[in-house]
Amino acid sequence: MRVVTLTEPDDFDGWRDAARRLIAEDVPPDDVVWQVGDEPTDLFATVAEPAPAPAPAPGAFSVPRAFIDLARSAILGSDPERFAMLYTLLARLRREPKLIEDRADPLVRRLDRIAKDVRRDIHKMRAFLRFREVEEGGGTRFVAWFEPDHHIVRANAAFFVNRFASMRWSILTPNVSIHWDGKALSEGPGASKADAPDCDPTEEVWKTYYASIFNPARVKIGAMLKEMPKKYWKNMPETALVPGLLAAAQARESGMIAKARDTVGGNSLIAWEALRDEAAGCTRCPLYKPATQTVFGEGPVDAPLMFVGEQPGDQEDIAGRPFVGPAGQMFDKAMAEAGVDRSRAYVTNAVKHFKFEQRGKRRIHAKPGAGEIDACRWWIEQEQMLIKPKVTVALGATAARSLFGKVMTIGRERGRALQLPDGGEAWITVHPSYLLRLPDPAQAAEEYARFVEDLRTVGGRIG
Repeated sequence: MRVVTLTEPDDFDGWRDAARRLIAEDVPPDDVVWQVGDEPTDLFATVAEPAPAPAPAPGAFSVPRAFIDLARSAILGSDPERFAMLYTLLARLRREPKLIEDRADPLVRRLDRIAKDVRRDIHKMRAFLRFREVEEGGGTRFVAWFEPDHHIVRANAAFFVNRFASMRWSILTPNVSIHWDGKALSEGPGASKADAPDCDPTEEVWKTYYASIFNPARVKIGAMLKEMPKKYWKNMPETALVPGLLAAAQARESGMIAKARDTVGGNSLIAWEALRDEAAGCTRCPLYKPATQTVFGEGPVDAPLMFVGEQPGDQEDIAGRPFVGPAGQMFDKAMAEAGVDRSRAYVTNAVKHFKFEQRGKRRIHAKPGAGEIDACRWWIEQEQMLIKPKVTVALGATAARSLFGKVMTIGRERGRALQLPDGGEAWITVHPSYLLRLPDPAQAAEEYARFVEDLRTVGGRIG
């Protein structure tokens, strides 16, 4: 049994030199124990002989560049088996030169996952570390606290030296600290959170500014937590404000809607207009980027009947109004034949931006994905809370998924009253655009008559 002792947990050069010697001597991976400093390894370490002193490795052995890149990242991981796994992969590469390209291999896959976690941790440190100003010996030093998941501090030092070359700074972490005096980088022992300052005067100015520009409609909580887990929030002054700002915004909004419900006339309209204006700046999903504008719902704010379609089409995107294109004209015609007063209905869409594929000069409709539907559900829920319709009608599968929060089958659910999650009554039918796509005139006429009957039924539910 051979014991290899590395000086630090991120000692890539030490691991590489030892691995070269071991490979040259054809030492099997199972006969090598890797350890860092004086840390315990396993029971065999008490009787193991240390690895021999460095010596030139006989025979050349080249490895793919991809392995070197993988090893440099994976060495920085926190998995205690990373050194042994890398040496095992190195030994196998002598027999299987193409192994590094096999992402289905369990060992390659595990090391690749470690490397990805390391790269993500490096990014988190660069993005979420915050310096705070302290006075030191008549001068100024900037001190930051960070808790990495992996051994990335030394590997990340050059980034901060280049970014903040003119500052004197220190980065404190539990295992190692690094210091820059403007000329040279030095290391120190690990520290605790108490060793770092809690705040500085600049922070209060920044927090006041952040609170003044905060827009809850532009905050995607799920995406934010995925990118910036709560463990990093304590490092950043602005994130400590987010829960309170969200709660206050939601309280104001709920109060506004509740007041609008209890008030006859203008206040309901004012609340709806505020909601529409807020939706105009929505960035909850990427669809806002290519779309011309948000297409919000329209109709009386006390409408007893609410229709929810899929998404705006090309003409709706340009006009900024729902149901004005060919499908909207078909809808108006069917409503008239069913005897339902279109002016008493509120019409909107499950997704507020036009999703399309550009083909030459034409923009071809593309079906919204589940993520886009879920991102827009917040607006639908607010419209329902404000309008409070007696009956809600889902036009098509996308609208049904939005209203019920799950996939609904039109053929199975059509023609009967359903209960929404909030207790309201809902019906499901086809979208008018479905009727426009039917190639067989006889079938189109039959389906249109059935659609009119669906509208007549829901019209009868509101009296």
